[in-house]
Amino acid sequence: MYAIMGITGQVGSATARHLLDNGQRVRAIVRDKAKAATWAARGAEIAVADWSDAHALAAAFSDVDGVFAMLPANFAPSPDFAEPRALVQTLIAALRQAQPPKVVALSSIGAQHDRDLGLITQLHLLESALDTLPLPRAHVRAAWFMENIRWDVALAQHQGRLVSHLQPLDRAIPMVSTDDIGRTIASTLVETWFGRRVIELEGPRRYSPLDMAQALAAVLEHDVETATVPREQWAARFEDEGMPADRTGPRIAMLDGFNSGWIGFENGTTEHVRGRIPLGYVVDELVSAGLDVLESAA
Repeated sequence: MYAIMGITGQVGSATARHLLDNGQRVRAIVRDKAKAATWAARGAEIAVADWSDAHALAAAFSDVDGVFAMLPANFAPSPDFAEPRALVQTLIAALRQAQPPKVVALSSIGAQHDRDLGLITQLHLLESALDTLPLPRAHVRAAWFMENIRWDVALAQHQGRLVSHLQPLDRAIPMVSTDDIGRTIASTLVETWFGRRVIELEGPRRYSPLDMAQALAAVLEHDVETATVPREQWAARFEDEGMPADRTGPRIAMLDGFNSGWIGFENGTTEHVRGRIPLGYVVDELVSAGLDVLESAA
């Protein structure tokens, strides 16, 4: 049996689905049991544990063959990253108590660096803390999520535009689908190894903002123009979206890192995996899901 954190999110659900599809047993860790009905129907064992409760997490991590660990998404942490630091501390305490046979953690491209990472600092902290444990552990450093393009669908659909913080527009970066991430985590969990592993993960090819617009245009069947958001407008734009003024820095630093090339894969890492799913497939799924919602509401 494998304990899965974040099972109601994209990566956790993909991981659990691939495990179950391959005949493995899953323990779904949720904060609200009502949200686990779908997984219970698929035969998963349900464990209720808040991510800030070390005792409850330790119980959820006990008597399993492995744990998938992750941090909840936080796009506006405090400047000192106090919230993720506290969650990491709790997670490590729970793992020390439970002593599962192995841990696979969701990390990020660039997490090998200890500076200038912005939001990815949270994953560097997670990796560093996990490396203090005397357990087999694997850090899955995933590329930019292809599913991030969901925020561009509406503008592309209704105005024929894609406005990008990634720049220049023709610079391709590693991207990967959350389904490929879940598949990789699931396959790693059932393996046996000793010590520390780093698994770099990207999709079948790299994509630029121009490629993203082309993928949207192909699915929407109309032209999609691209433009960049000037960097001097980023902070105000994020504030308009509801981000506190004193918390825009980590997001800006992360984007700077991608645009400069600082946030990239680590040279010399022994494991580098390419997923199967192209960006066009993800775009088609996202657009179709949006249309299904509109049709059901009509």
